[in-house]
Amino acid sequence: MTLSQTIFDFTTLAIKAGGWMDMDRIYLQNRILGMIGEDALGEYEIKMPERTSIQLMDELVAKAKANGVIGATLAEQEIFEAQLMDLMTPPPSVVNALFAQQYSKDPQAATDYFFELCKNNDYIKTRAIAKNIVFFAETEYGKLEITINLSKPEKDPKEIAAQRNAVAVDYPKCMLCMENEGYKGRMNYPARTNHRIIRMNLDGEGWGFQYSPYAYYNEHCIVLRDEHVPMKISRKTFERLLKVIEVLPHYFVGSNADLPIVGGSILSHDHYQGGRHTFAMAGAKIEKSFTLPAYPKVNAGIVKWPMSVIRLQSDSQDQLVACADFILKKWQGYSDESVSVRAVSEDGTLHHTITPIARRNGDQFEIDLVLRDNNVSEKFPDGIFHPHPEVQHIKKENIGLIEVMGLAVLPPRLATELKEVANYLLDQPNEIAPMHIPWADEMKSNYSLTAENVEAIVQKEVGLVFAKVLEHAGVFKRDEAGQAAFQRFIDTLKD
Repeated sequence: MTLSQTIFDFTTLAIKAGGWMDMDRIYLQNRILGMIGEDALGEYEIKMPERTSIQLMDELVAKAKANGVIGATLAEQEIFEAQLMDLMTPPPSVVNALFAQQYSKDPQAATDYFFELCKNNDYIKTRAIAKNIVFFAETEYGKLEITINLSKPEKDPKEIAAQRNAVAVDYPKCMLCMENEGYKGRMNYPARTNHRIIRMNLDGEGWGFQYSPYAYYNEHCIVLRDEHVPMKISRKTFERLLKVIEVLPHYFVGSNADLPIVGGSILSHDHYQGGRHTFAMAGAKIEKSFTLPAYPKVNAGIVKWPMSVIRLQSDSQDQLVACADFILKKWQGYSDESVSVRAVSEDGTLHHTITPIARRNGDQFEIDLVLRDNNVSEKFPDGIFHPHPEVQHIKKENIGLIEVMGLAVLPPRLATELKEVANYLLDQPNEIAPMHIPWADEMKSNYSLTAENVEAIVQKEVGLVFAKVLEHAGVFKRDEAGQAAFQRFIDTLKD
């Protein structure tokens, strides 16, 4: 395929994306020529492209590298790629207009349009995401999802040095600010030239809707405040979450907790995460129902889940919001020293919050309230309700919204480490990390291991460890004492 054909095909797809018209073709082709360091366009065949936008981008990037237009670092390449793919992306006003046009037909048609646009223009890094190791593990709580995150590219020493020497710039303020839309990027900040945000009005407040570049599940989206303000779980949170699923009824949406240790995301910018995906927690059943006299239209119950979850269901958004807010305020002030649950420390620091998740369930709105406590102790300096030392060989990081719902996002180191665990289990030469040996020895004693079954067994055991991680994060344990303590808290809601 000639370079001229590649440029023509790329331009054809750019026009098809809706940001340009046929009259713009010569202009676009000359823009691309200038970007990749070429002077002239040769012969090409007028036809529909046979290659994807990403494949065409790769060819143009390769030519730019050969012409010395792009520097040696990954950051420089990504900045160039985003600038190229910006030509494949309509401007924000047009993207929002096309989204609204599709929405008038059906909300799912609108998100389908936007999702495909963000994949085709390489904002969603589909090739990088495909590198993740993904598997499922059956547990008593259902089928948990496990992802070993390999999608974010590793930086080489030259790039690390360049980033260290880069001038500090306080713009955009964070990765979630509206100012990221169209931002060129720099050595120590990702390119966002091809980034687009759908504007949302949530009861008079300005918000944005975008997809996550390194998605952990299907149509992983972010709903972000148009102002750079800290996260705060409050009555307004519940109102906004229900509004989002009213606008996008085929999505769930939830919020990370707003306290350190139990908050797994950027706490400096108010935002939520959602998507078109059913997590194990959504399928978990209510194991104990209860009524709250003050909220007769709300069905409530404790969910069978390793963390401490109260599920509320109602066709009345007003009662659902009021009930969720009532439980939040009760929890923020509730203590039970018998199970190490303390709402406030002696210096007045607050330790209780909630991770809320909202979804539609038929005609009803549903909110799961996951009780969180970020206390630490001498025995558990990382957090009393945080992964304890015996499971940190698999997961040491905070338990955020995604993990809460049953999807483990595990560190890249495990891709190599689990292979060495398998070699150890088969008594083959290995370089197993010492921290994995007790776990591996337990597997040796519990299974008859072969080359054919070892991978499946290791994956199953990773899932069981993740279930234990979630149990550690649960404030009311699944044992008799913990469940009795949970019931005591429920009883306070009936007063």
